[in-house]
Amino acid sequence: MEYLKFTVTSGVAKRLDAFLAESDGNFSRNAAQKLIADGHVLVSGNAVKQNYKLTEGDVVEVAVPEPEPLNVLPEDIPLDVLYEDAHVLVINKPKGMVVHPAAGHFSGTLVNAVMHHAGNSLSGINGTLRPGIVHRIDKDTSGAIVVAKTDLAHKHLAAQLKDHTITRQYEAVVHNNIKDDFGTVDKPISRDRQNRKRMGIDANGRRAVTHFTVNERLGQYTHITAKLETGRTHQIRVHMASIGHPIVGDVVYGPAKDKFSLNGQALHARFLEFEHPETGQIMQFEAPLPEYFIKLLLKLKKL
Repeated sequence: MEYLKFTVTSGVAKRLDAFLAESDGNFSRNAAQKLIADGHVLVSGNAVKQNYKLTEGDVVEVAVPEPEPLNVLPEDIPLDVLYEDAHVLVINKPKGMVVHPAAGHFSGTLVNAVMHHAGNSLSGINGTLRPGIVHRIDKDTSGAIVVAKTDLAHKHLAAQLKDHTITRQYEAVVHNNIKDDFGTVDKPISRDRQNRKRMGIDANGRRAVTHFTVNERLGQYTHITAKLETGRTHQIRVHMASIGHPIVGDVVYGPAKDKFSLNGQALHARFLEFEHPETGQIMQFEAPLPEYFIKLLLKLKKL
């Protein structure tokens, strides 16, 4: 059971279900309504209805129940393993693979593949749906991801993520020519209030920082390296779009039509560095650019 606590700071009255959906990006308004109906939400110690109007000073407490266990099965799916020992597993995830089971994706995920590869040697901290999963990359983003094989390794890696000491660098191709050789986007991000599948820049969101460097200018496109300081959902995609440089192929945050038929954004997790949870050694891994990315670069150089 996860426990959340929020204090209402605005004097403007707002429905409880709407407040919860806006305050935490992990559940929708419908999910918030179910939590309230099931008695998992208290306002200043009292059970209330979903249409309860909050006022400044109200304290909202939420007890989020564990997800119902699903029968997630191991699947014999080939993995591109960059490194493996008794504590961690580093994988070069292909474009198009979902990291862990969720609505609409209960098979063919990285978790299904890792369960077959590692058997019972996976941390259980994130439960039956996400065994070993410390961090995620989007379905249509390729590249390096680390999986924890023990609970101790999971806690150690999660602490590094929280402290921003894990280095994660991505390569991307973005629209339009970036004039400066490097830059930083420091804009808060939260769940889009109109479309729960999107994220957006929001003054009331969580701080998000992305540093980028230009690798090569390709006419109306730019090949960049982006380094995450924080790790919000869709962070690089949202940040680059917010400064007028959406990622090529990203039909969610960029042009609705993908003229290069990439079936997803040109974004690759190229480099990963972390402290080994057992030895303390600094580990560095590089996932080579995938074929689709190389072909895109060659095509743009000919334009």
